[in-house]
Amino acid sequence: MLDRDLAKLYGVETKRLKEQVRRNISRFPEDFMFVLSVGEEALLRSQFATLEGKGKHSKYLSMAFTEQGVAMLSSVLKSHRAIEVNIAIMRAFVKMREIMTTGKEFSKKLERIEAQLAEHDEQIRIVFQAIKELLIADDQPKRKIGF
Repeated sequence: MLDRDLAKLYGVETKRLKEQVRRNISRFPEDFMFVLSVGEEALLRSQFATLEGKGKHSKYLSMAFTEQGVAMLSSVLKSHRAIEVNIAIMRAFVKMREIMTTGKEFSKKLERIEAQLAEHDEQIRIVFQAIKELLIADDQPKRKIGF
């Protein structure tokens, strides 16, 4: 999640959120938070067609937070709102993980069903072939038994 989105959720200015992160930078290793590159920032800004008035956009690059970084923010931003928002965000991350896991499990089940169907198709083809052979054999004249 980006710093500006988290700042809105926590009810603080982006500037203040970044300030607290910089003051506690040792709590935010690379796998918790990173700063976007100039190219990434430009790409993000190009997604929005209109720019608001002067001073609305930071001259500093945005910070992006991972799930662990968002959790760490609650220890840096000490307020009741920060705790509530952090709990809600953590629940959202857990739900996303559940959805992704369920999707993978569903995909595996679908692959197993497809494999079974392929096997059944082959067995059905063999049964139909045997029936055709029996029908062809039934059409041929039968030999009389006896004298």
